[in-house]
Amino acid sequence: MYLTGLECPRCKEKHAADRLQNLCHCGSPLLVRYDIGALARDIDRDDVLRGRDDMWRFSSFLPVPEDKIVSLGEGMTPLYSLDGFAGEIGMDCITIKDEGYNPTGTFKSRGASCGISMAAHLGAETVAMPTAGNAGGAWSAYAARAGLDCVIAMPEDAPEITMKECALYGAETYLVRGLISDAGRIIGTACERYGWFDVSTLKEPYRIEGKKTMGLELAMQLDWDVPDAVVYPAGGGVGLIGIWKALEELELAGWIGPERPRMIAVQSEGCAPLVRAFEDGRTDSDFWEGAETIAGGIRVPKALGDFLVLGALYDSGGRAVEVSDDEIMDVLLTLARTDGSFICPEAAAAVAGVKRMREEGDLTRDDEVMVINTGSGLKYADLLEADLPVLDKEDEINVTPEGE
Repeated sequence: MYLTGLECPRCKEKHAADRLQNLCHCGSPLLVRYDIGALARDIDRDDVLRGRDDMWRFSSFLPVPEDKIVSLGEGMTPLYSLDGFAGEIGMDCITIKDEGYNPTGTFKSRGASCGISMAAHLGAETVAMPTAGNAGGAWSAYAARAGLDCVIAMPEDAPEITMKECALYGAETYLVRGLISDAGRIIGTACERYGWFDVSTLKEPYRIEGKKTMGLELAMQLDWDVPDAVVYPAGGGVGLIGIWKALEELELAGWIGPERPRMIAVQSEGCAPLVRAFEDGRTDSDFWEGAETIAGGIRVPKALGDFLVLGALYDSGGRAVEVSDDEIMDVLLTLARTDGSFICPEAAAAVAGVKRMREEGDLTRDDEVMVINTGSGLKYADLLEADLPVLDKEDEINVTPEGE
């Protein structure tokens, strides 16, 4: 174990990692710190190639004692290229890291595995959170596996499948007439009243560590190299923060060099607080009133870790991009037909952002672009419509030749 403690990225105050912790006294999220020097002396990067076939092969970069890991086999998700779509927009290489292969169908499995592992290890009995849907399903599943009680609040227009997931796993689930921010207020009040452990986005420090494994895996899968750009659909932005943290730790360990990808955050124009802040050169964002988009996972009016997301964009020479819901749906349908890839609408936003940047000349034909597909499109089947012909059993299929 190389865990040394927790640190506030704003005021730099140190916090112990041997007890349940939420935010720093200054209101900032806390980040997990390690003795990377000792890790580098003890662990060879090739050792992970012989490790277990999930995200916990990187356990030396994670805070959980081996005998306390709560796992469903998350991580080690595949990479594949979008050759058809890349060709259509004049690019040579767009690659997807497909998080839809995780146990609960999204990258939320990673954060839930690490977060629940530490919550149980440190003595939590009940965890509670607001969610746009997928995080609730994941944390409910891992809480069930760990034997913890779980309380979930989500907007009533969240995807129906995620509501059913939470209930299936035994979570006490509430629907809220409002946004995720409204659900967050309700959960915060209940946690104070009942002593539940609040595991809202970035209000506990270990979700980032689970998401961080996407960056660790990417480097390994690319033979300890990095792409030119990583494109990420940003709501709370935890995955982007985690990937950036992973690359920093890998460099400190001597496993990769100083090169970094441009970090690109993509949001919907119906909820784009990070984009507005980036365009204005600010280090934090304003609350977005009237947030609305079909990509519910990025409908976050204000991210608690906005300053960490924006810092990664600035430091990497990256960018924040907004796209319309029409662009999102167009890309979602196009990718299915050009590449056989059914990604979630949030990731479709990210790919639409790539298309927008290519049209604007901000990406070149030979840029190597990595897009994080945060979840399986199968969890969003209710977005699709199909008017299909119905045949009687005596009917035959008659096709009119082209040109007639």
